[in-house]
Amino acid sequence: MAESEYHKGIILALCAYIFWGFAPLYFKLLHQVSPIEILIHRIIWSFLLMGIMMSFMGGFGQLRALLRRPKQLSVLLVTSVLIAGNWLLFIWAVNNDHLLDASLGYFINPLFNVMLGLIFLSEKLNRWQWLAVLLAASGVAIQLISFGSIPLVSLGLAATFGFYALLRKKVNIDAATGLLVETAVLVPPAILYVIWGDAPTTSHMFANGWHLNLLLIAAGIITTIPLLCFAGAAVRIPLSTLGFFQYVGPSIMFIMAITWFHERFDMEKSVTFGFIWAALAVFTSNMLLRRRRRL
Repeated sequence: MAESEYHKGIILALCAYIFWGFAPLYFKLLHQVSPIEILIHRIIWSFLLMGIMMSFMGGFGQLRALLRRPKQLSVLLVTSVLIAGNWLLFIWAVNNDHLLDASLGYFINPLFNVMLGLIFLSEKLNRWQWLAVLLAASGVAIQLISFGSIPLVSLGLAATFGFYALLRKKVNIDAATGLLVETAVLVPPAILYVIWGDAPTTSHMFANGWHLNLLLIAAGIITTIPLLCFAGAAVRIPLSTLGFFQYVGPSIMFIMAITWFHERFDMEKSVTFGFIWAALAVFTSNMLLRRRRRL
């Protein structure tokens, strides 16, 4: 039974990260819709879908318990802003031909998480982890000094998701309940923007064709399905194993950006990616070695 659950966890992890890797294809279909509008639909339809799913699967007991804990709710207010910012930046990057930058951001994210653990969780780094962090920092520094630019999109995605993961770890709420509360927090401002903001006509679904409306509604599926797969994997396989799958998504994005969308992989990007990949090779090798010693 345990072996069967482990295999289910592997499959669910692969589904989650492959889903996330190919998600840009969906957002490219909505290139005529502004990123803020896509975000609004993503918030609203994710909230409705999570509410429906929890009605059938249960989980409202955990929600009621959460509502009696103001400290955890206040943390979820912050995480809702962080995840909304991450979603918006990712959508903008995909639909403005910066998929390579988005891919780099999610390659940087594991190393950014290591630094957050060092700063906020008093975690200790060994010399190989320090080397990985220094390699990653060198890649960004060389881009700044030699090419006069900073990968703002990449760093923004890594930072927003990194701080989001840190706070979600500290608040210790299951993925489904947390997402329901986060989207519930974001729904009122999203609706207010549609009603009183300077929203284009695509926000008003009665003015759209059925094809566009179906694509907008699918934003809820694109958001919730991989997250639920990830949550299912997290309870079935060790986090150290789960961590190895996190490179699947950005690898798919990288390949798509180069081969499908023909984004330029120039010297600036190749140097930065080279340092990040070297850092990840050191980081992952060290993880594997430490895990083997524990067995």
